[in-house]
Amino acid sequence: MNKIYCYPRCTTCKKAVKWLEENGIDYEYKHIVEETPSKEDIKKYYKESGLPLKRFFNTSGNVYKELNLKEKLAEMSEDEQFELLASNGMVLKRPLLVGKDFVLVGFKEAEWVEKLK
Repeated sequence: MNKIYCYPRCTTCKKAVKWLEENGIDYEYKHIVEETPSKEDIKKYYKESGLPLKRFFNTSGNVYKELNLKEKLAEMSEDEQFELLASNGMVLKRPLLVGKDFVLVGFKEAEWVEKLK
């Protein structure tokens, strides 16, 4: 079953969940702050996604800005970045959709249609 990591007040997450429901796609809802993926899970999702690691960061979030991650990420090792992503769900880009053989970061309807329909 698909797992979707969301933040309840995030409008993009709400759109993504609505899209899943409208398209009859089963999913398990995970609160991204209360059930933040582990460092090992994030590493696995990163490898499965084929995306650059930077795409896993919520670059428009307050925590990203408060920690000045725009400047710091370039100097951090990959392992340190995984550690940071696992330490605070608000740092992770959302929604994060994990399927049987894919991982989608953010909600781009065309990508979701391609993987889920």
